[in-house]
Amino acid sequence: MSLTELKFIVAVAQERNFRRAAERCFVSQPALSLAIKKLEEELNVIIFERSRSEITMTEIGEKIVEQASKVLEEAAYIRQLADLGKNQLKGTLKLGMIHSVGPYLLPEIIPILRNSAPEMPLEVEENLTANLEVQLRNGVIDAAIIALPFNIPGLQYRALYDEEFDVVVPSDHHWAKRKNIKPEELSEEKVLLLNSGHCFSNQVTQACPELSRKGEVLQGNSLETIRNMVASNLGITVLPCSATAERYNNPLIKVIPFVSPAPTRRIAIAWRKSFMRLEAVEKIAEAIKAIDSNYMLLIK
Repeated sequence: MSLTELKFIVAVAQERNFRRAAERCFVSQPALSLAIKKLEEELNVIIFERSRSEITMTEIGEKIVEQASKVLEEAAYIRQLADLGKNQLKGTLKLGMIHSVGPYLLPEIIPILRNSAPEMPLEVEENLTANLEVQLRNGVIDAAIIALPFNIPGLQYRALYDEEFDVVVPSDHHWAKRKNIKPEELSEEKVLLLNSGHCFSNQVTQACPELSRKGEVLQGNSLETIRNMVASNLGITVLPCSATAERYNNPLIKVIPFVSPAPTRRIAIAWRKSFMRLEAVEKIAEAIKAIDSNYMLLIK
């Protein structure tokens, strides 16, 4: 049994596909399949049930993969211990981000990090909060920018900033000249939100409960797609203030604030409690707090 074989079975368990797992591990599919078969023969168990349509884990396979993930994390921990005293800001940092933050935060922090941590490039994974949680626990990513609440055993977080929401309507909408909007008024309109599973959509419906009870809601795949659908006059939407900054001005839409106090979300950075490059996490937090922005209410 080797760490490489354990890495292979964890990759297959996460991808549910031998080809994608092989690509992720930078090996050929036959080599990966042969290594897993060798491990199954050594342990005298079947880890994966294979069929043409899907790959599933056996009951014992699930337990083996769970333990393999722990072994791999502990092995990585040994390497991190060996690197203590060296430069924690040297080497790629795998950073996860929820979809409603990544496109707007990355252009702000990358120039800052190029100066403050030039030897720490970011490998960015945009995903749903639930998927980022799994990737964090399994060591696939090192840290993640998420929206609270985020209380997960084995993970910890640091709150970074609060951000208000804005209403976005077509430029010829009957609200276009309004100075502000009440949350309960959204239920009177056709509202475009991200697909279910995105925490931002849940935050909007929690802030505007009438919307989920009697409103007409359509869904889109990204905030930029939704912004364009609003410009095409399909409906209205709610966006975080980071997505309504001046650089995103569009003559076909109008941004209107909510009445005070506006709905908000709290953004945080999360990491595993066992993660050793805490200076890298701190550097990401510092970069975010160094952003010159009027949409962030920084948390001290």
